[in-house]
Amino acid sequence: MRKDLLSKKTVSLKPSGIRKFFDVVSEMPNAISLGVGEPDFETPWHVRKAGITSLEQGKTFYTSNSGLKELRTEIGAYMDRKYGLSYDEDDILITVGGSEGIDMMLRAILNEGDEVIVPEPSYVSYVPCVIMAGGTPVTIDLQDKYEFRLQPEELEKAITKKTKALILPYPNNPTGAVMEEEDLQKLVDIIEKNDLYILSDEIYAELTYTGKDHVSIAQFPGMKERTVIINGFSKAYAMTGWRMGYACGPREIIDQMRKLHQYCIMCAPTTSQYAAIEAIKNGDEDIQMMRESYNERRRIVVHLLREMGLPTFEPLGAFYVFPCIKEFGMSSEEFATRLLEEEEVAIVPGTAFGDSGEGFLRISYAYSIENLKEALSRLEKFITRLRQSN
Repeated sequence: MRKDLLSKKTVSLKPSGIRKFFDVVSEMPNAISLGVGEPDFETPWHVRKAGITSLEQGKTFYTSNSGLKELRTEIGAYMDRKYGLSYDEDDILITVGGSEGIDMMLRAILNEGDEVIVPEPSYVSYVPCVIMAGGTPVTIDLQDKYEFRLQPEELEKAITKKTKALILPYPNNPTGAVMEEEDLQKLVDIIEKNDLYILSDEIYAELTYTGKDHVSIAQFPGMKERTVIINGFSKAYAMTGWRMGYACGPREIIDQMRKLHQYCIMCAPTTSQYAAIEAIKNGDEDIQMMRESYNERRRIVVHLLREMGLPTFEPLGAFYVFPCIKEFGMSSEEFATRLLEEEEVAIVPGTAFGDSGEGFLRISYAYSIENLKEALSRLEKFITRLRQSN
């Protein structure tokens, strides 16, 4: 076998820290997993029915590379009614989940050595996608004292002459942090002054609990022209397995993303696109029902964590909490591993989302209240033993 068989760049990437615990817990029949960010709701029936009907009607052909025109039209209407943002059909690309959109956007804009600012803790794909696109990730360690919101002085400090783009990962996975209008406003002048492009990952935009609507950076004057919004159907509509995402942005970037999409994917799954049309046209009530359920679970989980003495800031978006376990003097990896071995509860160490996640754990509350309460009861037993042994 040749010594240079494998790509050095690919070999250098670390495997996902989330999947490691998911794979272990799948072989433990009594284990409870709070580790995967997947809604526990079924895809609403009217959405599933639309997919089934498309199959019954023989709609099993390729669509255009960009995606079905009707779906792109509906997404444009959605962006207008939600955010007052106007996107033509050609400004929208249907992708295989939001993850493909992230990859395509970075590959479309980066040249070798371009720097991309990645606030962390954040979604596990950003740094690897920057690297595979030939860019250099520059991470910012978000701080819990600011509720993991990106601060303008942190952004300014990270910018160099090589900086080309900023990733805005809000609402945030894994922390549940949000950036509200006043937070984003503080970044606008810095972004314009340094001529940065923005990848705004808004996959959790419908899952916010502030009492206010989600605000996109693209809504600010001068920002739409330099922002690609990545969104999808997985989280808001409980459609993870349908693999449906989309990107909205400046046409010159979308055109290049479409070219990459042509060669790598061709088109997103046709059946899923027909289901997505139904979801985005008639799914607002489904979103509201699921959001209210997540909000109830969120309040319960935060209350129970605080009751057992784990410092936990209040997450205002997505469906994760990010409690601090620094008092125990062990790494997040060791804590999560021991919890799984001793109490059969799977959660994800904060370091799966960047080095700044050390000392924290990600707990997903996209699970039944019954499972959440049982898992947190086991967690309390575990930390009680730790405290007694110290």
